[in-house]
Amino acid sequence: MKRRNALIYLITMLILAVTVSACGTSRPANTKKSDEARMKTIGIIGGVSWQSSIEYYRLMNEMVAAKLGGLNSAKILMYSIEFGEFSKQERLANQGDWGPLRKTMIDAAQRLKRGGADFIVIASNTMNSTADLVQKTVKIPVLHIADATGAEVKKSGIKTVALLGTSYTMEQNFYRDRLEKKYGLKVVIPDKAERDYINAVIFDELCAGKFKQASRERFVQIIDRLVKEQGAQGVILGCTEIPLLIKQSDVSVPVFDTTKIHSEAAVQYAFDHQ
Repeated sequence: MKRRNALIYLITMLILAVTVSACGTSRPANTKKSDEARMKTIGIIGGVSWQSSIEYYRLMNEMVAAKLGGLNSAKILMYSIEFGEFSKQERLANQGDWGPLRKTMIDAAQRLKRGGADFIVIASNTMNSTADLVQKTVKIPVLHIADATGAEVKKSGIKTVALLGTSYTMEQNFYRDRLEKKYGLKVVIPDKAERDYINAVIFDELCAGKFKQASRERFVQIIDRLVKEQGAQGVILGCTEIPLLIKQSDVSVPVFDTTKIHSEAAVQYAFDHQ
């Protein structure tokens, strides 16, 4: 009798074990990746200058934390170019010799790719003039700052926008043509004396971490003139250092902060492109 009861107990336990196991394996697996797992790694070419690179890093991490909550932050790789040597390469480029500068940009992108970056943002409006070349050469997506900015201005409904930046950004076609042809915007720029002044402030003050009230006031005067005389309905702060000097509260028309806009585009791309 005892043997029979023991056998019945053993069979019962085996049936129970099989049932529990079957229930455990019959549940559909959750194949959906969490936001954290599906976040791509952002590669930043920074150091041009490091003053604005800090803002990129801060903004991207704040945006990811706001999106995911808790202790979450962005997956970021940054290669910071040594700006002293790079500024010499910029001067050579202005004289027509682009070789050294392009070599530096491609090398920075290759380092980020080898490090595991899924795509790249160049933390400089001016250096986005090399974005298409970098993407073609390194075979990794590069989010062009003018595309992010153009889309934002177009979304606002503004048709005529002022562009402030380095002399190269204001005068060359790589930025203005993209805004006009791809996004249907009319772009107005300061006159020659104003462009020279803005360029000098960027390199002599902002890139060195100097933010002077006199420079702020002069920038505002230039913007006001473009609004009154050339019909600008908004202003693109087309140098990633200018938003460190000029804020929305300083001017009467909408301000398009390219550092913030570019950072937002990068975070969105990190989650939306699989």
